[in-house]
Amino acid sequence: MAAPLHVVTGALGYTGRALTARLLAAGHRVRTLTNSPGRPNPFGPALEIHPLAFGDPGALCRSLEGAAVLHNTYWVRFDHRLFTFAGAVRDTKALFAAAARAGVGRIVHVSILHADEADDLGYYRGKHELEDALRASGLPHSIVRPGVLFGRGDILVNNIAWVLRHLPLFGVFGDGGYALRPLFVDDMAALMAAQAQRTGNSTVDAVGPERFTYLELVRALRAILGVRRPIVRVPPWLGHAAGRLLNPFVGDVVITREEIAGLVRGLLDSEAAAAGPTALSEWARAERATLGKRYASEVRRRTVRDRDYAAI
Repeated sequence: MAAPLHVVTGALGYTGRALTARLLAAGHRVRTLTNSPGRPNPFGPALEIHPLAFGDPGALCRSLEGAAVLHNTYWVRFDHRLFTFAGAVRDTKALFAAAARAGVGRIVHVSILHADEADDLGYYRGKHELEDALRASGLPHSIVRPGVLFGRGDILVNNIAWVLRHLPLFGVFGDGGYALRPLFVDDMAALMAAQAQRTGNSTVDAVGPERFTYLELVRALRAILGVRRPIVRVPPWLGHAAGRLLNPFVGDVVITREEIAGLVRGLLDSEAAAAGPTALSEWARAERATLGKRYASEVRRRTVRDRDYAAI
């Protein structure tokens, strides 16, 4: 009997790559739907590659035929001239509709912590709309809600380290007392793989074993990296303005006003049990020789589609 087929959006990217490695190790067949078929493929012929054909409903449906589970990691981090929240919502709804037509057995969908509590922020509003759409679809599903993920190729933790290494000071927004619970990307993959085996519908927060205030996180990374940088408290508007000044130099959007708002409101924290055992502090110590040496660009990852995701 053939092994179950799992379809993963973005298996050559970040979360999807970690999930694909776990699924293949467990003996599953894996097909990816990707906008970057030219990226280096670390899985070789074990990974079946199809285009993420949002604009072709028939092709999208065919690419999902035979799938026991669809794992959806597709999203965008901010509105940009090349990609928008509205477009990501539209395209993800098309993906859900194609999954229903193709008879996919279950969807494991990546959302965000507190997706239904911040509709004034475009990122959260879009995630909330997609959660509602998935529940309304009637498809068996699990909604997995991470806050901050870390690990090979992450952006937030890496770029905090990059600022600590390369700039003369680090500014935290407001008092820095708002909390977050980062989750290791491989632990996120394990959680998604476990949710694929469930029956019925579920919504689960995906958080790690350590809780930091933002100020504590920056101080911990500074100590691990062994750098001497003053950490100063700045009003959120000033922190955003400083980020915008950096944008042209790194060719990216360093941080958005909405990301700062979500962070300061504590939307990256949860009281849920830890979804995995890996501590950020231990991982960062093991990776300190390379952590933050290179800036990780969201825009380049969306536009440079023939290089390894973690190297951009």
